[in-house]
Amino acid sequence: MVPPSTHGAPPLIGFIGAGNMARSLVSGLLKNGWGNNQIVLSDPDPSQRQSIESVLRVKTFADNPAVVTHAEILVLAVKPQVLAEVAMALAPAAQKKKPLVISIAAGVRLADLDRWLGGGLPLVRAMPNTAALIGSGASGLYANARVNEAMRNQAESILRAVGVTVWLGDESLMDVVTALSGSGPAYFFLIMEALEQASIESGLDPKQARLLTLETAYGAAKMALEGHEEPSQLRQRVTSPGGTTEQAVKVLENGDIRRLFSNAIKAAVNRSREISDLFGKKA
Repeated sequence: MVPPSTHGAPPLIGFIGAGNMARSLVSGLLKNGWGNNQIVLSDPDPSQRQSIESVLRVKTFADNPAVVTHAEILVLAVKPQVLAEVAMALAPAAQKKKPLVISIAAGVRLADLDRWLGGGLPLVRAMPNTAALIGSGASGLYANARVNEAMRNQAESILRAVGVTVWLGDESLMDVVTALSGSGPAYFFLIMEALEQASIESGLDPKQARLLTLETAYGAAKMALEGHEEPSQLRQRVTSPGGTTEQAVKVLENGDIRRLFSNAIKAAVNRSREISDLFGKKA
């Protein structure tokens, strides 16, 4: 569904940066009914622009400010390390256009982005994860006080093109989202890696171990998504007293798996805060 513009006409979205996440968002938007003429991107690489125009059939620019002059919604999809420089260069055009700005740069707080852009703009911070690349992302969103309800709907519509979204009432919770869904795919990959290796060590052929591991993970996630029971209830339903699952779960619990994950999330949250502090001091 394409949300209306705050001015009544279909909004035009401009992407600064044309990397994998930007391409995924554009592809998701096109699949969800946005028109090719509603989306523009910028990239300094001519071959990259040619590829985007050929594959996605949307207009591209070499110049970032040129995108700002066209866009009612501006998505900042550049690496966080260069966002300060990019945003300050965009500030004059952004102050004139006054677009809704959505940043998907990890670790950059809105107060810093607001300062770099000259202040006074409606800003949304989004934290999508790598699964957005296949349309199964999980994104946290936080808006500053200048973002009205229509703008919130627009921002949510854009991120929902590549997965589910949740709105946060406190920007500090973005660090938790970063630790959970942002870093989370790596945790599940590690679990799959460990299960696969353990199965091979117990005699399974590597290809068999890989297939059974992946399908088991997929099936468990699907049951949790499509059912109405909590994960604890689902676990109890497949854990028969005296059975094999009970023995395996006991080993994991005795190894304090819950404490390990608690410490892992806390470590990621702390690092996310440290990175945000570093980015904020750069300009």
